[in-house]
Amino acid sequence: MSKQTSIDIQIALDENNIPEKIQWSAPDGGVENQAAKAMMLAFWDADQKEAMRMDLWVKDMPVDQMQQFFHQTLVTMSDTYYRATQDEKMQATMRDFCDYFAEKLNLLKP
Repeated sequence: MSKQTSIDIQIALDENNIPEKIQWSAPDGGVENQAAKAMMLAFWDADQKEAMRMDLWVKDMPVDQMQQFFHQTLVTMSDTYYRATQDEKMQATMRDFCDYFAEKLNLLKP
């Protein structure tokens, strides 16, 4: 018998359907009503061979935090890519881009 679980995402919208608040829960992971300022979610449609994505952020998300969020997401994607493919050369190339991205946005800490 297989087990099922769920991840719940709640988005509070303003009168113009702009996100004001994001909360998510993953009971099996010990997460309950965790606040977030942004999210990126992607699913692979094998039939259409394309990614289906949902990118949301709250209207008061500061640009500097969005830049950090993107950088950390790109780094994580390079790690995920490696775990899925074992392609060290491409992971290194992706990491080089992440370093370049961080440098250009002055995200590197002294």
